[in-house]
Amino acid sequence: MRAVLFDAPGGPDVLYVGRADIPKAGPGEVVIAVRAAGVNRPDIAQRLGRYPVPKDASPLLGLEVAGDVVEIGAGTEMFSLGDRVMALVHGGGYAEFCRAHARLVMSIPPDLSYTEAAGFPEAAMTVEFNMIMRAGLEAGDIVLIHGGSSGIGSHAIARAHALGAVPITTSRGAAKAEYCRRIGAALAIDTTSAEWTGEVMRQMKGRGVDVVLDMVGGDYTDRNIACMAEDGRYALISLQGGSRAEIDLEPILRRRLMLVGSTLRPLPLATKAGVVEHLKSHVLPRLAGGEMRPRIHATFALEDVAEAHRLLERNEHFGKIILTNPGPS
Repeated sequence: MRAVLFDAPGGPDVLYVGRADIPKAGPGEVVIAVRAAGVNRPDIAQRLGRYPVPKDASPLLGLEVAGDVVEIGAGTEMFSLGDRVMALVHGGGYAEFCRAHARLVMSIPPDLSYTEAAGFPEAAMTVEFNMIMRAGLEAGDIVLIHGGSSGIGSHAIARAHALGAVPITTSRGAAKAEYCRRIGAALAIDTTSAEWTGEVMRQMKGRGVDVVLDMVGGDYTDRNIACMAEDGRYALISLQGGSRAEIDLEPILRRRLMLVGSTLRPLPLATKAGVVEHLKSHVLPRLAGGEMRPRIHATFALEDVAEAHRLLERNEHFGKIILTNPGPS
C-alpha cells in the first residue's frame, strides 16, 4: 500500500510517500480503507523524534482516520464489510489501509463526509475525556478554552454549547479571536493585544471560571489558577508553552481547585473505549443531526503531507487539517 514514511527525524521535507505492508486485522480489530486522515501535533512530534512510538503501535504517522471496513478480525461483531467508519487509531493513519481496534471505531453519520469524519475522533475524544468526564463541565458552567481556533478548541466550543455551558476562549491574533466568536465563543480574547487573565476576570466580574481546558501549560498555569472560581477544575491536555511553571499553590487550597491532566494515546484501551461509548451516547446523536459538525480548515493529498505539516506548524489554521485518499491503488 501507499503510506507516508520518513527515514530519519527532521522537518516536513523528510516525509515522502512510499510502500508499506497492508496491516492485518487481529482479534477484536478491523482494517479500514482510509479515505481521509487527521493531521495532529503528535504527528509532528513523532516526525521530529520527540514522541516515542509505543511498542504495540504502528510506526506510521496518523492517529485518526475515516474510511470503509475491508477486513474484520476474529470475534468482532460490531461492524460489517463496507461500513463507513471513523476511528482513533494506534498510529498508521497516513496510509491507504489502517488497523483499528473495533471498540475505538464509530459509524459515520450518513450526511457526514469522510473528510469531516476524519476530523472528529481525536478532538472529540480529547474534549470528552478531559473537559466533560474528568473536569465535570456542566450546564451553566463557564469554561475557559485556550487555543479556541484549533481543531480541539473548535470542538470544545461546540461541545460546551451543546451542554448548556458558556465557552470563553483565548487565541493568538484578531482573526482567530473573530473565528472563535463566530462559532460560538461568548468571549474571545486575542492574546496579542490583551492580558487575558485580567480580561477574563473583568468580563466575569471577578467571579472566575468553573473549568479550564488548557493545551498551553508553561506560564499559563499560574494565570489559569488566578482566574478560576471556587471549586474550579483545570484540565491540562498539552504543553505547547512548556512543561515547567512556577505557581502559587495557595489559591488551590483556599478555592478548593482541582488539577487533572492526560494525553490520549497512552490511555488504556478500556478507558479509551469508555470515552467512545460516552461519545456514542452524548455526541454522535447531535453529529448525526447536523450539530457539532467538525470544522475543516484545509485538505491535502497524501503526496502533499509536508505542506500539511508546515501549515500546522505555522499555527495559521482554523479547525482541522486533513489528508485525503481517493482510494487504494
